[in-house]
Amino acid sequence: MKMKIYLIIIPLITVTVALSGSLITDRGMDWYNQIKLPVWTPSGEIIGIAWTLIFIFTTYSAMLFWNRGFRNKRFWAVIVLFLLNGALNALWSFLFFGLHYVGASILEMIILEITTIALVVLIRPTSRLASILLYPYAIWVAFATYLAYSVLILNM
Repeated sequence: MKMKIYLIIIPLITVTVALSGSLITDRGMDWYNQIKLPVWTPSGEIIGIAWTLIFIFTTYSAMLFWNRGFRNKRFWAVIVLFLLNGALNALWSFLFFGLHYVGASILEMIILEITTIALVVLIRPTSRLASILLYPYAIWVAFATYLAYSVLILNM
């Protein structure tokens, strides 16, 4: 039986993105705990659960797409977009928690949201389920962008 390498590579990429973001976030928690936050800010536990589910759904979405997609230019463009999205995800943690550049992190999150919505749209013709699995990610990034904007306003 031939090994399907994407079943290893895609989860490995996801875990790398998640761990890098988590490590950077952990280092920035002292700063985060000292800034003003909106009263509606979710607890750390809720945020952790949300991101865990998002990473699981995103991994499954990418694997479904890989398994069903024809290896044409559009396919590879979506794969590059997935990789760019992962890099942007990790970059947000670095900007917000690492450098404390809240304003820059908001601009970066807008780009992250655009890439997430683009994935939803571009994947749909290949796999409706793979597209739907990214809905929570798009919704969460929109929410997190508004949360970061609120943090910026509260701490000006």
